[in-house]
Amino acid sequence: MENKKKAVISSIIASGTDDLNVMFLSFSMASIISEFSLSGAQAGAIATITNLGMLLGGLIFGYLGDRYHKLNILKITLLIFSLASGAIAFAPSITMLYILRFIAGIGVGGEYGIALGIMAQIVPVHKMGRISALNGVAGQVSSITSAALAGLFLSHLGWRGLFLFGLAPLLLVLYMQVAIKDEKEFYPVKNDSALDKSEKINFAVLFKDLRTSYQTIALMLMCTVQIAGYFGMMNWLPTIMQEQAGLSVQGSSLWMISTIVGMSLGMVVFGRLFDQFGPRLMFGAFLLASAFGVYLFSQITSPLGMLFGGAMMGFFVNGMFPGYGATVSYLYPKSVQSMANNLILNVGRAVGGFSSMIIGIIMEHGNVTMVMLFLSCLYIFSFVVMLTIPGIKQKSFKKVYAQ
Repeated sequence: MENKKKAVISSIIASGTDDLNVMFLSFSMASIISEFSLSGAQAGAIATITNLGMLLGGLIFGYLGDRYHKLNILKITLLIFSLASGAIAFAPSITMLYILRFIAGIGVGGEYGIALGIMAQIVPVHKMGRISALNGVAGQVSSITSAALAGLFLSHLGWRGLFLFGLAPLLLVLYMQVAIKDEKEFYPVKNDSALDKSEKINFAVLFKDLRTSYQTIALMLMCTVQIAGYFGMMNWLPTIMQEQAGLSVQGSSLWMISTIVGMSLGMVVFGRLFDQFGPRLMFGAFLLASAFGVYLFSQITSPLGMLFGGAMMGFFVNGMFPGYGATVSYLYPKSVQSMANNLILNVGRAVGGFSSMIIGIIMEHGNVTMVMLFLSCLYIFSFVVMLTIPGIKQKSFKKVYAQ
């Protein structure tokens, strides 16, 4: 049991490292724009290209994770992400930066689904809400660490020096190699009772009939909105506050930490309530609160109000993130969990990542209020889509959890 706990904890930490990827870009964006003389669209393309890499990595490694040894595949994704992130410190041009961000995205894209696949093999389905929440909180710990590093070292090391900290996950790979023994849960699931004998373990299982196809596409759309809102906030708001609200890097770092603390609390609350009340009620409440919250935040002008408003906005906007992994854990067979999680999340990342470019364009021709109205409309859209997914109705949820 101790070995399995180590595997779960390591998987939680591993999947949380992708927030290093987001935050390093967030706090480096202004400096990168200045050094390479980028337009708003070119700057937003950095995150978009990264998310396209995530999509490719999610598809490749999601498949490999369900077909081969999950823990070994997870280590490979961490290696790719870490080495590419560290290499960004030496990027001589924006073209090379794009390439390295794409490669780093390939590694990040594979981590999430494989990590959740390992957790789903070990953790009972009725506890996946809270475990997925811990997975999300680990990401926020990475974000807080990144924000602290930016506040302490960015002015001394520059944005290039900051990316050298992307090599840190190599230590986790070393730990997993030395400390975790082999387990049957790391191997592909054979004779899955949720699959017909004629069905092969591949992405086709996620689209095997009309109901399942709609369910998968609807979750992709919801996840797209989730990622669009998150990247929109984390990639652009610090830059907006630095350049338009006159805040220093340290001031925007404090706002970011406040927002991340709110996100972490939101995830813990959401995960606990998800296991008790199910996805429809919890997603509904958080999506509506997000739609109103992001608009109200744009009306705040005082620094103290921004701190509290950021925490409250983070609580709802990203608090519901654990719900996707938990929902996948009971909607899809265990034999395709890595593929399902990676496909849904990384399609969301690839499409939702365009929000960085869209927000960059809006900021060039509009203002913060217009950005927040754009995000509010996205959350209302996600709420409507969520209501149409038959598999997450309360009766379906209770039936699965009672098994």
